Amino acid sequence: MFPKMNPAQMAKIMNQMGIKNEPIEASRVIVEKPDGSKLVIENPQVTLIDMQGQKSLQVAGDFVEEAGKEDKGQSDVDLVMQSVLSASREAAEQALKEADGDIAQAIMSLEK
Repeated sequence: MFPKMNPAQMAKIMNQMGIKNEPIEASRVIVEKPDGSKLVIENPQVTLIDMQGQKSLQVAGDFVEEAGKEDKGQSDVDLVMQSVLSASREAAEQALKEADGDIAQAIMSLEK
């Protein structure tokens, strides 16, 4: 187990090694992934690290993954189709469109 190090001592050692770090105030950090999903970090602790001109960010906090619009829309259609077994994909998509994305309303309209 490593002994606990005082943050001020750690900063001094890093500075001696040519590594500068600077805290950055942030209320939320969002990382957008290529598939449209997002990693959302609430209550983040963000540090800018500059090591010999190479800059990077260190981010810690409460992570939540959000589905992208394509994934979310697809799963909504699947949920409507599973709830109303007689509904086709086209009917489920149309019901969701008419219900402005409200899943419950789309299911109720298809059950009539």
